[in-house]
Amino acid sequence: MQSDRVKGEEMIDIHAHILPGIDDGAMDMYDTLEMARIAADSGITRMIATPHCNLPGLYQNYFGEVYVSAVKKAREAIRKEGIPLELLPGMEVFSTPDLPGLLTSGKIMPLNQGRYLLMEFSFEEDPEYAEEMLERVCPTGVRPVIAHAERYHFVQDDPQLAYEWRKKGYLIQINKGSVLGKFGERAMDTAYALLEHHLVSAVASDAHSPLQRTPYMQDAWEALSGRFPERYLKILFEENPRRICESLPTQRFPLKSFLSED
Repeated sequence: MQSDRVKGEEMIDIHAHILPGIDDGAMDMYDTLEMARIAADSGITRMIATPHCNLPGLYQNYFGEVYVSAVKKAREAIRKEGIPLELLPGMEVFSTPDLPGLLTSGKIMPLNQGRYLLMEFSFEEDPEYAEEMLERVCPTGVRPVIAHAERYHFVQDDPQLAYEWRKKGYLIQINKGSVLGKFGERAMDTAYALLEHHLVSAVASDAHSPLQRTPYMQDAWEALSGRFPERYLKILFEENPRRICESLPTQRFPLKSFLSED
């Protein structure tokens, strides 16, 4: 049952591994349906299915028949179960040097087939390489959404990088698990620092299972509600995710640099 806070409103999850048997997320359709129920019960009305894509040696999941079939079957199963959750297509794309070419050839799908691309990096990535890749994908017509930025070691070491990204128009998504301390103190501290400096565009579940790393989002909202204004949380959980789904410009509060002179 949805809480009073979300009644008549819309929480949207732009990052979830809910498709069955396609990556390290939902193992089968049972997991998919349980995750869909959990999401809907926590007030989520729309979710973008974002399996790992272009991950060398593990998951390709390029746009094609297998991917389309997985989305169609998941949607149909959710509908038959009467779960009030709209499932949208997308991918969490690992950033490799050939990513711009994969985008222009149609093998990579932006979020809800729109203008925003959910990009991930190795947690130990070189920040110069990350910057290069972000710059290289923009000429293809997409705008980067940097997945779980708070978990990258180079952002933890130098969160000012996130400020520079936001100045360039890149979006930053953080995980609900980081807000709740599930990925360690450094990820949690970095997540709150990014939030306090108005550098976060959206909070998402990055759900992988109905048992651990679930798509239940109310706990993240509640954890943040004592520290941040409700208007700010609505932007992060509802308005910006909706705008991302609809390929619209996102909203933001005035950015704050980590440098004292700014």
